Amino acid sequence: MSTTAVTPLTTADAETLVTAARTAAGAAGVAVSVTVLDAGGHLLAFRRDDRAVLISGETSTRKAYTALQLNAPTADLVDLVKPDGPFHSLPTALDRPLLFIAGGVPVHRDGRLIGALGIGGGAPEQDHGFATAALRELAG
Repeated sequence: MSTTAVTPLTTADAETLVTAARTAAGAAGVAVSVTVLDAGGHLLAFRRDDRAVLISGETSTRKAYTALQLNAPTADLVDLVKPDGPFHSLPTALDRPLLFIAGGVPVHRDGRLIGALGIGGGAPEQDHGFATAALRELAG
C-alpha cells in the first residue's frame, strides 16, 4: 500500500487565507478578525482589523478550533448544539474553546484535513461567506 504525503498548510497558505478573507470582508464593509490554525491546532496566522470588535479575535480563534476538531464548517454544527440536538452538552462537557457559530471552516488538501480558518466580526452568515471565499482563493 502506498501513501502519498499531503503538503501541510504553510505560512504562505495562511497569508493567502488571511488576505482573501479580509478582502471579502472589506468589500462588504465589515471589519473582522481572521485566525488560521494548522492541523495540530497551532496558530499559523492571526489578524484583527483596527475597527473590528475586540471579542472577534477570540471568536475567530474558537470558530477555527471548532471547525478543526470536528472537521466541519461551524455553520453546519449550529443546530447540533441546540437544546434538542445530539451535541447539546458538548460545548460545556469538554474543557475546550469550542464555539458553534458560523464562520469557522476546515481546510483540506487532497482530501486531507490540514488546518482551519475562523472569521469573527460580522454576522455569522457573513463570516461564513468570507471564510468560504478565502477557501476558494486558496484552492485557486
